[in-house]
Amino acid sequence: APFAPGVARAAELALGLPYAAYTLEQYLADGGTPKNEPLTLHLSRFDCVSLVESAIGVARTAAAGPGAGWDRFAREVERMRYRGGRRSGFASRLQYFSEWIADGARRGLVRDLGRELGGVRDERPLRFMTGHRSSYPALRDDATFAAIGRMERSLDSAPRWRVPAERIVQVQGRIQSGDVLAFATAIPGLDVTHTGLAYRDGAGVLRVLHAPLSGGAVEVSRTTLPEYVSAIRRATGILVARPLRG
Repeated sequence: APFAPGVARAAELALGLPYAAYTLEQYLADGGTPKNEPLTLHLSRFDCVSLVESAIGVARTAAAGPGAGWDRFAREVERMRYRGGRRSGFASRLQYFSEWIADGARRGLVRDLGRELGGVRDERPLRFMTGHRSSYPALRDDATFAAIGRMERSLDSAPRWRVPAERIVQVQGRIQSGDVLAFATAIPGLDVTHTGLAYRDGAGVLRVLHAPLSGGAVEVSRTTLPEYVSAIRRATGILVARPLRG
């Protein structure tokens, strides 16, 4: 049986739970250092990325059988969140979601569907983090700032496959409940502004299950996926990845 629908079922358990921004950065406010980023895990509040990671982690833990518990869940999230699955500070976290997809695809955690869904190459260089240093408390640390700069430059040789907004209607029949969606943006230096999961409702209509940026709570969009994308300012399309059992 395909794995992605189990991810959607795990995400349903989070519906109505609160959105919380910057939970992964709280350790810095508490006096921690970016060189020693802890593994932050919450199943009671989410930002848009932690919802995706948690739903996949819960689904993988459930698929592992009755003996698997919190330790297994923690390992699954860490494997997805950090480059190569190894946590060694803020700079090892997959900060740009397009690299989250690419790194996970290299390791068999997800399959990038962008190309087969008729995606186009997005070759714009990613420089948003170093260009907005003051927005990221971790980047006050010079070594971390330098490491993020090296990471950004290394991604120049790995363009993203973006499904253009106008193509979504044509290809949405090939997107499954539980597929990972990232919403591509025209903002200079940035790949995506938001993430979520594809979600087919009882009538089979494709919607977005996500932790909305505007605060509030985890929800299923009232709009369809194409409508949802067209309502985002400066949206250019979607990145799509199918979660695998890993």
